[in-house]
Amino acid sequence: MAIDKYGIAKRIAQELKDGMYVNLGIGIPTLVANFIPNGISIMLQSENGMLGMGPYPVEGKIDADLINAGKETVTILAGGAFFDSAESFGMIRAGKVDLTVLGAMEVSETGDIANWKIPGKMVKGMGGAMDLVASARNIIVAMMHTNPKGESKLLPVCQLPLTGVKCVKKVVTDLAVLDITSNGFKLLERAPGVSVEEIRSKTAGKLIIEGDIPEMKI
Repeated sequence: MAIDKYGIAKRIAQELKDGMYVNLGIGIPTLVANFIPNGISIMLQSENGMLGMGPYPVEGKIDADLINAGKETVTILAGGAFFDSAESFGMIRAGKVDLTVLGAMEVSETGDIANWKIPGKMVKGMGGAMDLVASARNIIVAMMHTNPKGESKLLPVCQLPLTGVKCVKKVVTDLAVLDITSNGFKLLERAPGVSVEEIRSKTAGKLIIEGDIPEMKI
């Protein structure tokens, strides 16, 4: 049984370490803010000029002036700061962001990412992802393992226009956790109830399987 988008966010939250500065992309990545482990302090940064974001607001506590880069209402923690986008991208380009979590349409076995354009459909542009993939120290992709047609999104070579080249370090999907290595996708964990065979059948890129693959602990 595959996990849902909340399960993906919970698993990625386990990758967070105390003191990290983290940027969460639009979509599934934004959900990570709700699952930060107890006992650690994380600074969440948003390209539109926020540092110190908290979880999504509960009903009755929504402030329409507090929005993230995806135009969703968020909260701000004590000590949080606001600044212009030039300052924000200065932080990103200077390598001050320890971890970026991005959604993707495709990831290649060499760590390329395509997450901004489907030919023939209207798009607003690549946005801040172009800076994040070039500057973040670590990039984890959060996405479904297959597209709506059931086709693998983990490929030998991306078919869609690239956002970044050889930048992704890890992928967490509804089926698996995989490292990007010099030899391809290395399977680290499988979703509860999901077999290695299913993951293999839905991974078009080179898949490395070594020993028994444990289930994710969500």
